[in-house]
Amino acid sequence: MATLEEYISSQDDLLREASLALPHEFSTCTFSLGYIRQAVYLCLTCPEARGLCAACSVACHTDHEQLELFPKRHFRCDCPTSALPHACTLHRNPENGNTQNIYGQNFRGVFCRCGRPYDAKTERETMIQCLMCEDWFHESCCNLRDRPSARAATPEPDTLADDASDVSSDLPPPLIRASDYESFICGSCASKNPLLRQWAATPGVMMVIRNSPDQPWQRLESYEQTENLDPDIAEETGLETGGKRPLPNDANLPCPKKARGLSESNVPPTSICLAPPENPIAQKIFADLSSAKSPSLGTGDLFLTDGFRNRWCRCESCLASLNAHPYLLEEEDTYEPPDDPDSGLSLEELGMRALNRIPRDRAIDGIHAFNTMRNELVDYLRPFAQEGKVVSESDIRSFFSSLIETRQKTA
Repeated sequence: MATLEEYISSQDDLLREASLALPHEFSTCTFSLGYIRQAVYLCLTCPEARGLCAACSVACHTDHEQLELFPKRHFRCDCPTSALPHACTLHRNPENGNTQNIYGQNFRGVFCRCGRPYDAKTERETMIQCLMCEDWFHESCCNLRDRPSARAATPEPDTLADDASDVSSDLPPPLIRASDYESFICGSCASKNPLLRQWAATPGVMMVIRNSPDQPWQRLESYEQTENLDPDIAEETGLETGGKRPLPNDANLPCPKKARGLSESNVPPTSICLAPPENPIAQKIFADLSSAKSPSLGTGDLFLTDGFRNRWCRCESCLASLNAHPYLLEEEDTYEPPDDPDSGLSLEELGMRALNRIPRDRAIDGIHAFNTMRNELVDYLRPFAQEGKVVSESDIRSFFSSLIETRQKTA
């Protein structure tokens, strides 16, 4: 049985955990900020599949079942609009629906190319967000690991690993670990972008492939990895089995470097294209994807290593393709609610702040009521102290139950 000191200590621990988990103030809806990149929450209780900002998810839909979708770019909160019948408590003026929001499959509660629903209680895999479409993908669907069986008991990790999936489960490490890359682009998005197809499976842009359907999956990140290439694929791509793709004549040209004082998005264009030669295996995979063939050799997903934004070619042609997707050139800002000034304060400090905000006469009445309750509690506990008895939780509950009954009778 816990002592009073242990109970107070546990409450202090809970307050500290709450201040770390929710350090922000949730008193202002982001609707007035327009279309921004922000954390979005799907309300599963409301009949329409729409998105909520962080503040509305806490202040307006706190008793609803929700699903966190994480950051979405160019998204405006739907809570104050006519799309949701549940009235917004933070933005009082009803607004028209948001015409520019995009509601992909995540707003139906399903994710990845497999279209599986997400359940935090049963999901064992780490999921990866695509930089472009911002959907989430299972590691097994990206061929990084075998799909795990139904969730089993997760052992406590002995030490922290550098990959979240190794810490959160008993699964073996994936083929490409989270620490090995900076950003992920799914095969569907990569196949639609000529620049990404050009850079696929070149140094700094990894893929997961296999040389034939009966071979294991492996990382592909350079032209050197063509050993044991399936003869049919070698003939299609123009490479001999075990051969190496010859480098172009201008392969000795230096990579473009970012000038001092310039951000990644305003580096001036170069006159010569410095993009690497296409990797034939990657192009074979993209060709299969575009022709709706079964992706037996790979899904076309790209894993971009640290600093990839500095390595793009800046010729006029490549830069035009990059400018169409600014997040490929420069990391996006994601809105975060303002810090909560009350975060981390004790219950006593929060109580005093609340007391200072109410009118003086009501504060005096509240103090008198508190003193009366305190005196009654002291009188109730005195026999326990005199007899040396331990005060149990049921004793405290009994005291407050009788107190409530007395107040109701005198009201």
